[in-house]
Amino acid sequence: MLTKRIIPCLDIKNGRTVKGVNFVDLKDAGDPVELAKKYAETGADELVFLDISATEERRATLIDLVRKVAASTNIPFTVGGGISSVDDVAALLKNGADKVSINSAAVKNPDLINELAGKFGSQCVVVAIDAKKIDNRWLVHLVGGKVATELDLFNWAKEVEQRGAGEILFTSMDNDGTKNGFANEALTKLSQIVNIPIIASGGAGTMNHFTDVFTDGKADAALAASVFHFQEIGIPELKRFLKDKNIDVRI
Repeated sequence: MLTKRIIPCLDIKNGRTVKGVNFVDLKDAGDPVELAKKYAETGADELVFLDISATEERRATLIDLVRKVAASTNIPFTVGGGISSVDDVAALLKNGADKVSINSAAVKNPDLINELAGKFGSQCVVVAIDAKKIDNRWLVHLVGGKVATELDLFNWAKEVEQRGAGEILFTSMDNDGTKNGFANEALTKLSQIVNIPIIASGGAGTMNHFTDVFTDGKADAALAASVFHFQEIGIPELKRFLKDKNIDVRI
């Protein structure tokens, strides 16, 4: 049984860490390099760095910032935002990223998943899926949640696995920033239809929510932002809490 992972997420806009609710109303949450260093020192298993406006602004991810974050940490580090080619990924890996997360580009060009997995290995390729429940269907959204599609979450998850993705990062837009808990029902269904690890994102508000996402949601990792950025939950305390609930985490 693999240990469950706790992953802080650094959403970056204009070089700063930000956090919103349901993908809007962004608030400043601090310097990404300082936050990354703190999380690495206090027991985070991995970090995710998302340049959230790169796709919308049609520009590449902030390489300089990636290099600085990588230099300040010693834990696996995933980078996403504005990635649309093999060259983009090569540049990020060269500058310290361990994995890349693709989202909008993968939907627009699904063959990109095959290309990246073939060149860099599946373990390097995370496909992020932002989805929202509309008329009882989980529909995939693009460009930081701004563009709705008719693509079904579960069909897309199966396809990205078949194309060579090594992990899926699923964010429930309905739960994002609400602190009401993760979308465990959707997560359970995802875990039943794919065999690659699922990172749950959106909704963390209490330590019990992390217990629930691992036991009820069957997630392999839990990603959160504001509860960590604003010191509402400490990672060492969270891990001890989970250990006491018989959830296998790395202390």
